Amino acid sequence: MKQRILIIEDDPDIGRSISYNLERDGHFEVYIATSGEQGLERLLAHPPDLLILDLNLPHMSGFEICRRVRGEKATSHIPVIMLTARVAEGDKVLGLDLGADDYVTKPFSMRELIARIRAVIRRSQPDEALAGYDDGVLRIEYENYKVSVAGREVKLTRKEFDLLKALVQNQGRVMTRDRLLDRVWGLDYHGATRTLDVHVRRLRRKLKPIASAIETVVRIGYRFRGSDQQSAISDQPSDK
Repeated sequence: MKQRILIIEDDPDIGRSISYNLERDGHFEVYIATSGEQGLERLLAHPPDLLILDLNLPHMSGFEICRRVRGEKATSHIPVIMLTARVAEGDKVLGLDLGADDYVTKPFSMRELIARIRAVIRRSQPDEALAGYDDGVLRIEYENYKVSVAGREVKLTRKEFDLLKALVQNQGRVMTRDRLLDRVWGLDYHGATRTLDVHVRRLRRKLKPIASAIETVVRIGYRFRGSDQQSAISDQPSDK
């Protein structure tokens, strides 16, 4: 089955070029919207497998569209690749913090874009071999994006959920900052590691009383130890 791709891009030449190359690849069915309003309507009526979103749109910015996509239950799971000529690190960090899965800067090669699309779709698909995690305290349903601690549901953002999933699926192993950034934020993302540290801090705060299940490995990264290996009330500072 072909993957459905929605492109929200106001430049018709760029939109047609991306659409042509994706459809020629043979694995994608592509739809184009030329404004944020049109794109959101299409998104809700026919949810795609992935959204390619230009940032510099008239009337409604790509940042606002991404915020709305992540804020709607019906669309919050849809992977988003931001496409823009902006190169400032602040713009990239903002887009990723809003929930974008990857960030591609113009000009780009179609070969690179297709590789990134495949990588993002692959990361977003539920692991059929492991539908979830349950150690008696922490319970995660990967497909439904649900998390609970000791029976209490915990509300996580998409990035917080993806970060927790990446750590849990590598339980006992140290995950370097670069590896986590690549796994959660996208292919070869080289933004400031403070984005990762802030998300870990928020995640620990929300996962109390099992915050110490996520261990800081100084100057390297993080490791998930498992909530059944520590006391019910964490004595580890949650902001490390």
